[in-house]
Formats: sequence, C-alpha cells, structure tokens
Amino acid sequence: MFVALGFEDQRIRRTMKVQIMRRKFIKPSIPTPKNLCTYKLSCMDELNTTMNVVGILYYPSSDNIRRVNNLEISLAQILPQFYPFGGRYNKENRFVDCSDQGAEYVEAQVLDCALNEIILSGVEPMELNDLLPLEIGAADEATYPILSVQITKFKCGGTAIGICISHRIVDACSFGTFVSAWAKASLGDKSEPIRPKFDSQFYLPGENSAFGSTRSTKDTSTVTKRILFDREAIQTLRDRVSNNDRPPSRVVVVSSFLADALLRSDRAKHVQPRACVIMQEVNIRERTVPPLSKYTCGNLVLLTTVECSADESKSMDFESFVPLLGNNAKKAVSDCANILFNSENGHNILVDYYLGANEKLNESGINGLRFTDWSKFKFYEADFGFGKPIWTSVANIPIRNLVMLMNTKNNDGIEAWVHLLAEDNAYFEQDEEIKKLTT
Repeated sequence: MFVALGFEDQRIRRTMKVQIMRRKFIKPSIPTPKNLCTYKLSCMDELNTTMNVVGILYYPSSDNIRRVNNLEISLAQILPQFYPFGGRYNKENRFVDCSDQGAEYVEAQVLDCALNEIILSGVEPMELNDLLPLEIGAADEATYPILSVQITKFKCGGTAIGICISHRIVDACSFGTFVSAWAKASLGDKSEPIRPKFDSQFYLPGENSAFGSTRSTKDTSTVTKRILFDREAIQTLRDRVSNNDRPPSRVVVVSSFLADALLRSDRAKHVQPRACVIMQEVNIRERTVPPLSKYTCGNLVLLTTVECSADESKSMDFESFVPLLGNNAKKAVSDCANILFNSENGHNILVDYYLGANEKLNESGINGLRFTDWSKFKFYEADFGFGKPIWTSVANIPIRNLVMLMNTKNNDGIEAWVHLLAEDNAYFEQDEEIKKLTT
C-alpha cells in the first residue's frame, strides 16, 4: 500500500517553537597548512545555485549528555580533513579562504512538543527549516559559514541534528561523506577510515563561469509534500511493468510514477498538454575512468535530460516512463567513463549538459521537472553515540518542480519530497492517483 505524509485531511498537525540557546564557532583541532589555505572551485562548483545543501537527522530520547557534548569535540576533530568547511567563500575571486574561521555550531531547544509528535503527526515541511541553523539561501557571502550545524533538543529528550553546507562546495554525496565521517569520529569508530578528497579543481578546473540564481527560504510560494512509498507500494509498481528483464530500481519506478502524476496535474492546470523536460542527476564518482573515490568532495554530478513534445507528453504514462527514465540514467552512467578521458570531453559532458538542461528548464511554456536521488548516502547509518536515526529528512527547498528521493529506515522504501509552486500543488493534490495515497 501507499502511505502519504503531507496530506493532512485526517490528522492534526503539530507546530513547534524552536528557541536558539547558543551560537559559537568551532575551529579545526589542527590548523590548516598554508599550502591548503586557498581552495579553488571546479567548473561544476561555479555553476551551482547559491544555496546550502541541507539535511536533518532525528534521534530518540537519550540521557547521555556526554554523547551530545561530544558532537562539538568530534566536529573540531574532523574539520582538518574537511578543511574548506571551516573557511569562508571569497565571491569576488571565487575561492574558499581556508584560514580556520570556523564552522558554526548552534544549540537549540523545542519545549512545546516531543520528537515523536512531530514525526507521527507530520509537521509542515516549512517548519522543519527551523531545525536548520541557516536559511537555505544563506550562502556565498563572506559572512556566511561554509558549514553550520544545529543541535536541537526536544522536551522528550530526543535530538535533531540539522546540517547546512554550501552548495558552492558540496553536492549531496559530499554531504553524506561528511555526515558519515562526523558520526564515526563522535562514536570513536576507527574502522574503515573516511578520507575525503578535495581535488576536483585539478581535473575539472574552474573557468570563471557565471553563478546560478539565488534561492531564499523566505519564498513561501513553494510548498513541499512528503510521500512515502513503502516496500509493498514499490513492488506493486514493479508488477505493473514486470517482464523477463531485471526489475526496475526503486528510484526509477517512483520517479516514473511521480513524473506521470506531475504531467497529469500540469495538463489539468493548463487544459492542454505542454512540452516537458525531465532532468535526472547521476553521481559520477566510481564511474569515471580512472574512477574517482567515493569520498571525493565537490559537485560531481552529471545532469541528463529526457525531452517530450506536447503531443508526446499527452500520451506518456507510468509504463512508458519506466524504460525511458531507466535507459536515460543507464546512458548517463556509461557517459561517465569519458569525463576524465580529456578536458574537452569532461567539459562537454558535464558543463554543456548542465547549461543545456537548465536553459531548457527555463524556456517559456516548458514543464520542467528535476529528480535527484539521495537514497544511497547512508544517512540512517549515522550513529553519533546515541543510536541510529529514527528518521532523516530534508526541509522546504524553494525550487519548484524539484523531487528529492530519500531512503527509508528499513532500506526498502522511498520518501519523495515534492517541491511545487502552491498554485501547482492544488492540482497535484487533486490528481486521482495522488488522492489514492491518502486512503
């Protein structure tokens, strides 16, 4: 069955009031060497939107105050490995000044509700932004830290760890690498050390390209819906496209289902079909030749698109989207082998794809959708010393038609975070297939 979270007809939503108790800056336990004090951007870093990559991890009640306090100590211990995170961005010259200005560390509390009430009652995603230490659009200025974390204690003793890292420096995979490394340091786990690499500027050098647009969390025109596809729901979708081939992945079937629903709701709004562009993100790490380490930090994502004319989009459905999106992702994975073959290939495959995809998304009359897969970054494995998360989430991201796919705790489902303009969401909620998710 499907379970939907974010459609509140039959439930009472809780609100929460977050009180900031303390702000400070954590410096690296070991000073950054002078030869690493200037961190230059790669060509892909330069193109990113001005915003933070964000995530929140939620932990059950814990009376172990020492473990919570150890978060601050362990953060200082791992900052030397993630040395750009303790610096500040120089927008004029497009580099990070890694002079150990420090990462921001915020302590907060919620006294009006318990953590389980927030999770079970389904707090509005916009309110989850209060568990983050920064506005999502607070990036690129010298006054903003590259890394900022917020430790929020609930009245039940539960804890939420909200993390913001500048998208100018990291993508979601890099974000996951940092979370894993911080958790291991806090737990004192010395097995399988995580050794981040900050070398993408050497094989994908910056070109002084124009920055992407700026986003702000104050844009209330964007709403977020969280939809849970459990194991049974995903199997049901797979059964609809079953054949003798290998079953499609969870990500492909959920992306195809939502693309189909979003196109239907777009037709309902505009009365007639529109041409569409669907963008998918592919992590290039371990897929290049030679392979980049999975711990390489930076923005190392290949953007690939599927395009449909107005007539084609009218006839598209879930069953036709599955092979289309699945094959498109497979082709992108195979393209990764050519990225490091020579600089021209890398530029054409990464930069030109990126610019071309965004240009198409911004064309007038085009219905643009963007899917990004966060399901493989092991957030549910992040044990800081008081157990593994009972939930992980993003928040309200002010980018319309963005679908973020998160893993579930049992590693057998997908949580889809669908970000839409409020006027578009009204049609999306009324789609018959989407309405079934609430019953």
